[in-house]
Amino acid sequence: MTGQEVVSVYETMVGITDRMLDAATASDWDRLTELEQECAACVRRLREHEGAQPLAGQERVRKVNAIRKMLDADRQIRDLTTPWMARLSALISNTTTERRVARAYGV
Repeated sequence: MTGQEVVSVYETMVGITDRMLDAATASDWDRLTELEQECAACVRRLREHEGAQPLAGQERVRKVNAIRKMLDADRQIRDLTTPWMARLSALISNTTTERRVARAYGV
């Protein structure tokens, strides 16, 4: 990949993470999962094709800015998903406990 192509993939990932944040804000967990898969495909592409040659100048600045934006969106997404994951975990735990009680007492 050329430096421009590498930067383009990073900037594409910024757009994906922005849409991920929108999905998390809307509690659209299915869409969030789909977008996570899109982002993972970009990461795989970079791993396979990003050259060992470091970027210089404006390309490097654009890559760093893209990474910063993604990290900020990721933090916001985690802030939104962590409480949801805790509720889901509690729900699963309660369901498991209910099943154990039902089995124990033959209900």
